Amino acid sequence: MKKLIIFDLDGTLLNTLGDLAASTNYALKKFGYPEHKQDEYRYMVGNGITKLIERALPEDARTKDQIMHVRAEFVSYYSAHKTDLTKPYPGIPELLETLKRKGLVLAVASNKYQEATRELIWHYFKNGTFEVILGQRETVPTKPDPSIVNEIMTIVGLEKEAVLYVGDSCVDMQTAINAGVTAVGVSWGFRPCDELKENGAVHIVYQPAEILDLLA
Repeated sequence: MKKLIIFDLDGTLLNTLGDLAASTNYALKKFGYPEHKQDEYRYMVGNGITKLIERALPEDARTKDQIMHVRAEFVSYYSAHKTDLTKPYPGIPELLETLKRKGLVLAVASNKYQEATRELIWHYFKNGTFEVILGQRETVPTKPDPSIVNEIMTIVGLEKEAVLYVGDSCVDMQTAINAGVTAVGVSWGFRPCDELKENGAVHIVYQPAEILDLLA
């Protein structure tokens, strides 16, 4: 019986693509760089904000200093506008309430920086829904390194056999594999199902409620 469900944030719990795209384009425009269409960002996100900025910049502008300058503008804008367009995916709030009623422990493991990860969860979901909320921190490697998943399991005191890891990208599926937990891909996120299957998804769900069928 699964007892702990770890969720990715962007593309899994929340559709954040609009705000991520708008914030990146704002930062790019400030420095005179070309902007991108929202859909193009589906393949830029997933590995943290620094990597997002690197991918969005023209190749000849991807120096460490320039990435960090643009990143600072992104963070400043995103911090004030991260809920302008973002919404939970349909069925997610109801799924989380059902899982809590069943006694499941819920956690978030994101490559989004820690402050924004916590603020988004607190803004969109009821207090106490998640036992652990972890985003990207300087001292911890980003996913697909399994450190964040291992940290959550240590905090809640559960072994990998009791864990479902739910995400929407190859990064998430690789994270689950690296941590030795069950990988569940969601069809409604930023990446196609073929990518999830090719990167080790044990299950693909097409509606949030289908996760309930995977607990046994």
